[in-house]
Amino acid sequence: MAKKEITEQFKIMAPGGSATPAPPLGPVLGAKGVNPGQFIQQFNAATAALNGKVVGCIVTVFNDRSFSFEVKSSPASVLVKEAAGVEKGSGTPNTVKVGKITSDQVRKIAEEKMADLNSGSIDTAMRVIEGTARSMGITVEG
Repeated sequence: MAKKEITEQFKIMAPGGSATPAPPLGPVLGAKGVNPGQFIQQFNAATAALNGKVVGCIVTVFNDRSFSFEVKSSPASVLVKEAAGVEKGSGTPNTVKVGKITSDQVRKIAEEKMADLNSGSIDTAMRVIEGTARSMGITVEG
């Protein structure tokens, strides 16, 4: 059997458990040599517990058109917006504040994202999340 060689590796963002092969996801997958229907079926099965929460995914395509994917945690901005209960961040975060989150919420988000962050401890991960919140116009209390 021939050795599988990686021909392409790319990142996508999709709603967990409810992705569809419709645009924008289907055309991107098709252009990269991945069968969209097959990918969506496997992706939705792997992310069924996330129920619509946006997650990142790294897709690796091999020379025989087979693929593998690795599901990452949700982006920090999505988790911060969810914790603050806002629909979107501020357009001018230095002057207009759109919400507030507590230090406990920041710690919970940092623990969830710890595997995907380049932080050595939970305290540095919390500072990364606090910076994300500040850049979105969300105040961190506590």
